[in-house]
Amino acid sequence: MNIISFLMLQADTTEADSLAQMLQDEASMSFFEVLSQGGILMIPLFILSILAIYVIAERWRTLENSRMDVNSMLNNIESLLKSGSQQRAIQYCEEFDKPLARILKSGIRRLGRPIRDIEEAIHNAGKKEIYQLEKRMNWLATIASVAPLIGFTGTVTGMIRAFMDIQSLQGNVNPSVLAGGIWEALITTATGLVVGIIALGFYNYLVGKVNRMVFELENASADFVDLLQTPSPKKRQEG
Repeated sequence: MNIISFLMLQADTTEADSLAQMLQDEASMSFFEVLSQGGILMIPLFILSILAIYVIAERWRTLENSRMDVNSMLNNIESLLKSGSQQRAIQYCEEFDKPLARILKSGIRRLGRPIRDIEEAIHNAGKKEIYQLEKRMNWLATIASVAPLIGFTGTVTGMIRAFMDIQSLQGNVNPSVLAGGIWEALITTATGLVVGIIALGFYNYLVGKVNRMVFELENASADFVDLLQTPSPKKRQEG
């Protein structure tokens, strides 16, 4: 009886040691080794994640570089135009590589023509600048939609792989046989969701920044047109 108890205790100890070793091996897997278990669909997900990072960084830098002090620029241009220095006003705008400066420069170049021509020039320049501000934003929206779909595709292929293993072994399987398919299903789904959520969050944030900037450009353009229609002090005195 003592021998049987000893053997049972030895077997339980061996099983516990094996389980502990398995858990230790899984814990020792690096992050990239875990991701590699997701299969071939991790390649497009990796490409989409790199593309998303590029678009986010590029658009963020562009929007931050496009900001400027609207009131200060309008006041300086007003002073130059009232002194009769149209060319100096154009040169002043050319000192800034900013959307607002390019829009106002297009209007200043039309000075002396009917106000409708000036408004049209400003409107056309504004459309070009808005297009540049919104450039590549559709890439981010596409990534936010496609990445989770690729992840769900990995779920399907992973489960197909698991059931194929079951069929090939005629049902005589243990959890370790199904682990590969389950790894693929879970990792691709999680990765696709993470990439999609990050892309969608930054897309909405950047769209908000673009909308605010477009609003500021439209207001500044309207203020500039009003400035041109305001009579000079000399004309008000003559009136």
